[in-house]
Amino acid sequence: MSEYSTLQVDLGERSYPIYIGENLLDQTDILKKHIPGNNVLIVSNETVAPLYLQKVEALLTGLRYYSVILPDGEEYKNLDVLNSIFDALLTHHLDRNTTIIALGGGVVGDMAGFAAATYQRGVHLIQIPTTLLSQVDSSVGGNTGVNHPLGKNMIGAFYQPRAVIADTNTLDTLDDRQLSAGLAEVIKYGLIRDAGFFAWIDENMEALLQRDHQALAYAIKVSCQTKADIVAADERESGQRALLNLGHTFGHAIETGMGYGAWLHGEAVGAGMCIAAKMSALLGWLSEEQVQRTIAIMQRAKLPTTAPESLGEQRFLDLMSVDKKVLDGTLRLILLKDIGEAVMTSDYTPDQLAQAIRISYTT
Repeated sequence: MSEYSTLQVDLGERSYPIYIGENLLDQTDILKKHIPGNNVLIVSNETVAPLYLQKVEALLTGLRYYSVILPDGEEYKNLDVLNSIFDALLTHHLDRNTTIIALGGGVVGDMAGFAAATYQRGVHLIQIPTTLLSQVDSSVGGNTGVNHPLGKNMIGAFYQPRAVIADTNTLDTLDDRQLSAGLAEVIKYGLIRDAGFFAWIDENMEALLQRDHQALAYAIKVSCQTKADIVAADERESGQRALLNLGHTFGHAIETGMGYGAWLHGEAVGAGMCIAAKMSALLGWLSEEQVQRTIAIMQRAKLPTTAPESLGEQRFLDLMSVDKKVLDGTLRLILLKDIGEAVMTSDYTPDQLAQAIRISYTT
């Protein structure tokens, strides 16, 4: 038995644990206790299923379990592919006491979660994230959904899992680009709320890139604790939860404009956080030294720091107008007052936003 950490997302009767540690998919005492019925549908993808599907199935002895394997990639996070999950649920006559297990990265987690939220108006959900990005961010907090050609994550629901099981061993099979994409979300937590954690990430970047298990486990634990605290205080993003979207409005515009899958989500968010830092400086909030620290840590994590030149300024601005943080026609941005202090604001001019986009292509 390996040691693992357990965090709690405190949502009253809907509270749930996050398990973080090595070899969790080899332990029979964790997953099964969170499955209340006899029926299970495992949702995975073509990359993850050959690696870990049998491990998960081995933990389900005595239950009726089925699986559906999705194509791998952000470009498949859409309503058409989502329908294949509903097809499997209906083909196997699975009832309201079914548990859907999301085994994969952020795309699998979002789609399986949305299916769980909507099939028969809600069935049970367990998240088993297998990428760094999904372990530190997308599997926690109940964000689910799919993309639309006109906007990312514009169709979805808040739907909490019964448990999140983050086996850090799965990161050993993650490719380098996906690892860097996950580091973008780790860095985000330092930027929005914890300057000390930001400094720790900077000091331990090489260990993280080399997949040091101790460093990764610490980064995952701090990230999950931060998100758990924010979600407990603001489950449906009416206030401080929006701060988790630092870099995302810019990043989603890049993902949509370039075509889903061309940039990984974390890559677009990394560039988006650099743009947010530059705009924060235009507003007089961040110093040039703080902007350069932000850019430098993204570079060390092997993330993009500039917007793609092929995405012109007007197209970029148009795409940003289709965002969940638009309220009554006003786009509210998440920006930085300091490293470790994010704010949501609409107190900027269109010229300042356009200037931030303009300078994002070259610096």
